[in-house]
Amino acid sequence: TQSESVYVCVGVFGESVSVSEGDSVTLHTDVTEICKDDDILWKFGAERSTIAEIDTAHGIFSTFDGPDERFRDRLKLDSQTASLTITNITTQHAGCYELEIMGAKWSLKTFRVSVYAHLPVPYITRNCSSSSSSSSSSSSSSSQQNCSLVCSVVNVGHVTLSWYKGNSLLSSISVSDLNISLSLPLEVEYLEKNSYSCVINNPISNQTTHLDIAQLCHTCSGMLVLILTLINLALNYKMSMFYWEKCKQ
Repeated sequence: TQSESVYVCVGVFGESVSVSEGDSVTLHTDVTEICKDDDILWKFGAERSTIAEIDTAHGIFSTFDGPDERFRDRLKLDSQTASLTITNITTQHAGCYELEIMGAKWSLKTFRVSVYAHLPVPYITRNCSSSSSSSSSSSSSSSQQNCSLVCSVVNVGHVTLSWYKGNSLLSSISVSDLNISLSLPLEVEYLEKNSYSCVINNPISNQTTHLDIAQLCHTCSGMLVLILTLINLALNYKMSMFYWEKCKQ
């Protein structure tokens, strides 16, 4: 299941960090060396649950599992800088992190961590019924008949789906909800030589599928010929029956 967690830390200004699900991310303290008698706390979420602590005076150097044990076996604490690394991150670990350093000087630093699911590869399909309709109602020659295509992705959120002709953007659709299916249509000519691609992207990654017009539209073109032939046969049969009935009278 594709899902994303993008958080806003209300009333708090801090550093924003974006990461893909399954990756590791390090929240840096900007401390070069922990001072004697420093007490350093890492906290998570609206409840500000303590997930890591360094207390040099009492010899404490610990990480904690946190709410619902969601951080179990995932936290690494740097013994020199107190920077916190979250490994194999999931959307459960998205949210607001707070670093509090108490010692000779007091400091507070916040991080907003957004976790994005890995993007699926867009898939392109043809819409022969649409192609047949648009082509049969057009006076264009068969070499200029249109091929209707659809680019789709499923179970996505916080993404943009786009069609490109070369490097030029043709159309796009964006969604901020979770677990949404998106589709974006495109019409091309059967024999045109332009390069088309469908791209899905979020703030940190993208996936691209290049359109093979010859492969996708060839079958559609053949089906169009078959459909038009059947329509023509049906019309001829109907006309023949009409004249036969007239002759009988």
